[in-house]
Formats: sequence, C-alpha cells, structure tokens
Amino acid sequence: MSNTPHTLQEEFPGMAAKISALKVSDAHFARLLEEYDAVNDKVHRAETRLDLLTEAEEEVLRKTRSRLKDQIAAALRK
Repeated sequence: MSNTPHTLQEEFPGMAAKISALKVSDAHFARLLEEYDAVNDKVHRAETRLDLLTEAEEEVLRKTRSRLKDQIAAALRK
C-alpha cells in the first residue's frame, strides 16, 4: 500500500495549463477536480493512518479516485 499523495500535477504532468483553463470554462470539470482532491485527501489520510478506515472503506475510496481520474483524463483528451 502506497501513501503517495497522487496530486493531479503528478498524475498529469505538463497539463497544468489545460487543467486550469478547463477548470474555469467547464463547471463539470471543476466539480470533478474538487471531488478528486477531496477523495484523494481521504485516501492519503487513511494510508498514513491519520484516519482509521477498514480495508474495504479504503478500497472504495481508491476505486472512486480512479474513476474520477479516468473522467479527468477523458476531459483532458478532448
């Protein structure tokens, strides 16, 4: 189990300008970013044992983070 923060800057290197532009112009994309950051923070806190969750709860969070990341990646490919 990794406790790497998985920030969007690390996940999508070189895409900061496009992420910023879409965040301003696309409300759905901005909401995806907010959700990703919130879920990612929960995963990181669980992995570093700041918040104690069951393995099943952590797995749900990781899958949610992955789904959001896929949606963000799809928006960036457009």
